[in-house]
Amino acid sequence: MQYEAVIGLEIHAQLLTDTKIFCGCSTRFGSEPNTQTCPVCIGMPGVLPVMNEKAIGYVVKTGLALNCEIPSLSRFARKNYFYPDLPKGYQISQYELPLCGEGYIEISVNNSRKKIGLTRIHLEEDAGKNIHEGGGNESLVDLNRAGVPLMEIVTEPDIRSPGEAVEFMKKLRSIVRYICVCDGNMEEGSLRCDANVSIRPVGEAELGVKTEIKNLNSFRFVEKALDYEIRRQVKALNDGVRIIQETRLWNPEKSITESMRSKEEAHDYRYFPDPDLVPIELDKSWIEEIKEGIGELPDARRERFIKEYNLPEQDADLLTAEKAVAEWFEQAVKSGGDPKTASNWIKGDLAKLLNEENRQISESLLTPKHLVEMLALIDKGTISGKIAKTVFEEMYKTGKDADAIVKEKCLVQISDEAGIEKIVDEILNNNPEEVERFRAGEAKLMGFFVGQVMKETKGKANPKIVNELLREKLS
Repeated sequence: MQYEAVIGLEIHAQLLTDTKIFCGCSTRFGSEPNTQTCPVCIGMPGVLPVMNEKAIGYVVKTGLALNCEIPSLSRFARKNYFYPDLPKGYQISQYELPLCGEGYIEISVNNSRKKIGLTRIHLEEDAGKNIHEGGGNESLVDLNRAGVPLMEIVTEPDIRSPGEAVEFMKKLRSIVRYICVCDGNMEEGSLRCDANVSIRPVGEAELGVKTEIKNLNSFRFVEKALDYEIRRQVKALNDGVRIIQETRLWNPEKSITESMRSKEEAHDYRYFPDPDLVPIELDKSWIEEIKEGIGELPDARRERFIKEYNLPEQDADLLTAEKAVAEWFEQAVKSGGDPKTASNWIKGDLAKLLNEENRQISESLLTPKHLVEMLALIDKGTISGKIAKTVFEEMYKTGKDADAIVKEKCLVQISDEAGIEKIVDEILNNNPEEVERFRAGEAKLMGFFVGQVMKETKGKANPKIVNELLREKLS
């Protein structure tokens, strides 16, 4: 029997507020355990929460960017469960009345666009962190994260493959980073994903029994965990084994999902309105103010780059995935750089250097102005394309101007035709067999001759002159 996967995601995004959702403690990552706590976030008796307005604004901003309905009334609820990292014995979250209603995100699937529906976006507090060390029977609890504002984004079961899930996560990460509400750092846990997955016979409308995979913190893990779980469920049904509704964890060392506990339902949490927090009424003028501050989103910028700069779709996709990269590119173009040439250097040489050092483009010493100045030297014939790669790497390492590097390292291109002709003649005289083979039809040997000339001139000979002389003398 042929099966199809039905996948829904629940994404938790940590908001970029300086302080926690109900108190003034810092949200900074990486501090010593339990140094960013107070009576409110560790759940001492008698304390009262005070709402962080910026957190509400960030969720509304996200909802507007994701085409969501923004209801005028919202309310917080208590989600009751008992776990060592939840000091109050309940989590302040939202249930019946979230801050954002239905919306959608468009992703690219097989060269076409697909809408993935959103059920809701709500705001809640994070729990602490259990630390299991030493292999004994005890665990430590760090409450620095308790009370950090989290935005939960819940999708409809519209995703049909691990690849689509990854595309959705990448698009969502791009958007929340564009609007500056979350840094999207999956390694630090500020963006993480729970995946609900079931399978059903192709053509069936009824959903199968779902399992939930918790805390996937990389695109790679999302894809691998979903792929494994789909295959596990298909094998189970083919073998006549009943699938049970449960929560599972991804084991990256074994590349399998493992059972954690039976899956909870909403009634298991005994939700009820939080008596310490009044309902939230959103002013329409405030919503409009937030909407005006969103700015250009990735899809709109992508379409503009294609039309305004005549870029291929693939270039536009790569350039607009990260806001900082898109802005770097536009600065280069506004400084006089050719759009396609600038794009090639950004997605090629610059991306390679940044990836090697795991750095963001905003951390690079190389600026758009540096790139444009280097491209001008190529256009003037001062340096060749090959020399430009050396100059580019030096600019990246030092932050020096292209002109200064060219002078400092004596990299000026040789365009003296008489001097180059002398070297060409010498190369041809020293390689008579290759000359005969070329004249007999082995055209690929042109690359050999060009390479020999470049080797002799240490890459400084003008390639155009070299090719013209070689074609003339080999004809």
